[in-house]
Amino acid sequence: MGSDPSERRSAIDPDAVARGLTPSASQASQAFIRANTRLMSPPLVPEIRLQLAEESLPIWQKTEDELGQMNVPPPYWAFAWAGGQALARTLLDNPGLVANKSVLDLGSGSGLTAIAARFSGAASVVAADIDPMALEAIAINTAVNGVSLATTAEDLLARAPDPFDVVLVGDLFYERELAERVQAFIAAAAAMDALILIGDPKRSYFPVGRFTFVAEYQVPVTRELEDAEIKSTAVWRL
Repeated sequence: MGSDPSERRSAIDPDAVARGLTPSASQASQAFIRANTRLMSPPLVPEIRLQLAEESLPIWQKTEDELGQMNVPPPYWAFAWAGGQALARTLLDNPGLVANKSVLDLGSGSGLTAIAARFSGAASVVAADIDPMALEAIAINTAVNGVSLATTAEDLLARAPDPFDVVLVGDLFYERELAERVQAFIAAAAAMDALILIGDPKRSYFPVGRFTFVAEYQVPVTRELEDAEIKSTAVWRL
């Protein structure tokens, strides 16, 4: 006789396939994430819990050693970066920015700002990250926080933006080429009447003078990743 439909779904998980991994690879990736991170809240956003690494070097090394055959990028998804924390705090304190709106979270990483958008009443959220491991982390983190959202591994910066009411950009100005691509993308999105919200501690390639200041936060961070224990971080809009 035929198998139970729920058994067929568990055997071929369409959500895992959509995240860019086979079901078995998805399970292995999520097991790796849980084994090498701890469930905790970012300092500036205690409302949200995420699987985060307590130290940077061990998970960086394990990613290379254990997952190197998958050609995965560095585990940026394992940390709540200062720009993302500031942006998430702004959304939670000002839900009207995204309430009942369609939201795109670029370079979503852990999913922190995407989850904050859902907490703030966004009608729909797409978390975009080209790292399939990040999307696995987002799948775990959204489940922990009891929210749902869409994800994509497509490099959205390679084409014209789809129409969104709000585009979130958390800490994406740390490399020259990436910063240039992000600027081109958000300019095109803004031309389509999207509100652009940026959280950034003025990384090396942050375009000073281009955006309108919204708020500033003193974000606790780790010296393993940053040059100070407190990172002055601002939120901007375009």
